[in-house]
This record gives sequence, structure tokens and C-alpha cells, in this order.
Amino acid sequence: MQEIPGEIICARYTGGQTRMIIVVSLMALNLLWLTFAPVADKTAAYFHISMDTINWLSLVYLLISIPFGLVATWILDTVGLKCAVILSAWLNMVGSIIRTFSVISFLSLGSLTYTYLFIGQCLCALAQPLVIFSPTKLAALWFPDHQRATANMISSMSNPLGILIANLLSPALVSEEKDIPLMLGLYATPAVTACILATVGVHDKVPPTPPSASATHSTSQPFFTGLKMLLRNKPYVILMVCFGAGIGMFTCFSALLEQILCVRGYSNFFAGLNGALFTVFGLLGAFLLGLYVDKTRRFIESTKVCFCLTALASIAFAVVSSASNQAVPLALISSLFGFFGFSIYPIAMELAVECSFPVGEGTSTGLIFVSSQIQGVILMLLLQALTVQISTAPFSTCDTEEGGALDWTVSSLVMAGACSVVACFYVIFFHTDYKRLHAEASNAASINKTGTETGFYNTLPPLAPLPYGQRCRIHFEPVATSALTTNP
Repeated sequence: MQEIPGEIICARYTGGQTRMIIVVSLMALNLLWLTFAPVADKTAAYFHISMDTINWLSLVYLLISIPFGLVATWILDTVGLKCAVILSAWLNMVGSIIRTFSVISFLSLGSLTYTYLFIGQCLCALAQPLVIFSPTKLAALWFPDHQRATANMISSMSNPLGILIANLLSPALVSEEKDIPLMLGLYATPAVTACILATVGVHDKVPPTPPSASATHSTSQPFFTGLKMLLRNKPYVILMVCFGAGIGMFTCFSALLEQILCVRGYSNFFAGLNGALFTVFGLLGAFLLGLYVDKTRRFIESTKVCFCLTALASIAFAVVSSASNQAVPLALISSLFGFFGFSIYPIAMELAVECSFPVGEGTSTGLIFVSSQIQGVILMLLLQALTVQISTAPFSTCDTEEGGALDWTVSSLVMAGACSVVACFYVIFFHTDYKRLHAEASNAASINKTGTETGFYNTLPPLAPLPYGQRCRIHFEPVATSALTTNP
């Protein structure tokens, strides 16, 4: 048998350092959203404003994300992940610095202090869609198929990790209203660090060697074509509505937790502890479920079970939070709420890509978050409208200068009811095929079939197993058919 002229070229995958820089940058960019929520009462007292005005510092993130969310999806799928990460880093840094201007005494801003605070918060809000929409694009472009769910989990959980740090750090820093300037100064530090890290460390739009078949043979649709395909995709629309509602509810829960608990006599520290447990157990649940789904590919079954258990936890929280002196049950329920609720988050993002393939990852996940922001705004305004002002609250620890304490019992029950309805709708009506996994399997089968039919694989010497991250491409030159026959 004559040898076929050719060569086997092995290229080592070298994107590890860059992809970890992107992950770390995304984690550092998620700290500013809920800066004030765990200490809402003391922030209101420092700036001499009402609690409703303080809530707008969280609500503005939802409002800005609605129009800018579509722009962010276009940037991710058209311009690229590198541009999205760097742009979000700069917006976050500038916004965090402007926020600190509101508490610098020598600037003598007077009545403009809250204006500067709000403008800085708006700039940080512009960065959030770029940060939140990035994980599925990062997982698709920079990680192999057997690591995508885990990679998506790690980068997606940077948002709840930011919530965790805010829930622990803000109450620890602000024991009195005069500590607000210190808090804002410290929160600006990771924003500046992330900006430097992203600007200096992120060099490539895509890794030198594609990590998977779908990354190698990209078939993503143009942005507007993808939007039309998504809106005509029934499973995707159901996922967008249901999962968007879930994110909206978690947003409201995180932003309003301190206000819900303080009227029943729970301290800011305890509210922050509940928020921390909510997030820590959520990270644990997401990690475990990410590993499970990477092994089994049971996206649909996992999300349905966790959605139902999340609804039960929300009902338990609504009932127990209406009573005083229930610290241990509240801590336990918050932990379970986070464990089952947050674990859905990265898996649903991967599921959105699976049921919408070949639409771009930024578009498919971005539209879900736009839906979540719209529903979050509506729900937060509704929950605030359902509160009841009470003149006598003997156990209240709420520290407000304007107005009395607010009873959130009805609001909590409405949120639990909404969560239960959405969970039932999702379980009953959501069904889909795993389109991306099927496409990758077809590509692999096609390549194997071609190699087998030509008999080319049989002419190659056996190869030793390759180290992780090293991939080979085979290059050979066409030869005459007679060259493949055995000489007498």
C-alpha cells in the first residue's frame, strides 16, 4: 500500500487564559445593581428621600434593559463578545465613579446629589444587558460541548454572586447613614479593576481553535432574521414568557427583601443574611444541576422539577415572612428558594439556545432577559402598589424619614401566586427538541461517514490520546486512484 502524501497537524487550544479573564471580568461587573437594596432605609435617610425613590435605583436597571437589551443582543451577535465585555466594563466604571460624586462633600452639589447618584446608576444599568447576555455566547464560542452547561453556570452565576456580595457587604459597611460614602467608594474599586482587566486582557473575539462542532460550523442567522424566527418558535416563546417571569420575580425578591422583613422586626443584617443564603445555596444548586445536565442532557426535566419546587418555596416564604420571630424558618426557606430557583438559571439559558438553534446565542438569551425586565418592572410596580401603610408597627426596624412602615403581606402572597401559575404553565405546555445537540451529532456522523467511505482513516497510523485542549486537523493532497491499489 502506497502512503498518501499528507500530514497530521495538531494545534493546541490556547484560549484558556482569555476565557478565564472574560469570566472574571463578568463576575466583577455584577456588583453594583443592588448596592442600596440591603440598606434602603439608611440610604433614604442619608439622601432625605422616600423609600419609593430609593426603589427606583433598582427599578432603573429593569427599565433601561428593555430598550438597550435589543441593542446588546445585536452587539453580541454582530460585533462580538470582546466588544460587549469591554464596553460593559467602561460603562460600569464611569457609572460607579459618577455615583461617588454624589457623596463627595467638597463638590457642594446640594440638591443635585441624588441626580448624580441616579445618573451613575443609569450608566451602570446600560452595562448590565451586555454582562447578563454574554454567558451563553461565551460558553458556545470558548468551551467544548461537554463543558457548556457548567461554563454557562459559572459565568451566569456571576450575577447572583454580585447579589450575594451586596447583601453581605452593604449591611456590614453601613451601620449608620453616615457610612454611605464609604460604601460607594468601595463598590467603585471592583468596577475599575474589571475595566482594566477587560481592556488589557481580552484580545481575541474567538479562540484560535473552535472547541466544538457548532463553533466550527457556525450557522447563526442574521440578527433581524433571528428575531423573526424566535417570535415564530412556539417552544421558545413559552420559555421566554415563563423563564422571563421567573427572573422578574427573583429581581423583585432581591430588591425588596429588606423592606419586606424590616416591618416584622428583622434587622438589615438578618435581611442581608437571608439574601446571602438565597444566593449561596443558589450557586450550589446551579453547580450541581450544571454537572448533572452536562452528563445527562436532561434540560427539560431538570427545569420543570426545579420550577415546581421553587413555586412551593415562594409560597412558604410568603406565609412565614408575614410573622415575627421566625428567623430560623425564614433562613431555611430562603436557602431552599435560592437552591431550586437559581439552579434553573443557567440550564434555561442553555435550553433557550437548544430550542432556538441556529439563531445566535446573544439574541436567544437576550430576548428572554428583555422579557424578564418588562415583567420585572410591572411586578415591582404592582407589589409596591399593593403595600399597606401602617401607622403603628411595634416590631418595625425600618429606618425612614418620610412616611411610615409598609406591610408587604399581600404583595408577597401575590408574588407566590404568580410564581405558582407560571410554573404550572411551563410544566404543562413546554416541549422542544435539542436542535443544537442534534446538529452537532449530524456533523460528527457526516464526518465519520465520509472518512469511512473513502477508506482514508484506515491508511493512517494509530494516534496516541491527545492532552486536553489539543486538537488535530488532517491535511492531505489528492492522489490518483491507482496509488491506493496494492502493487503485485
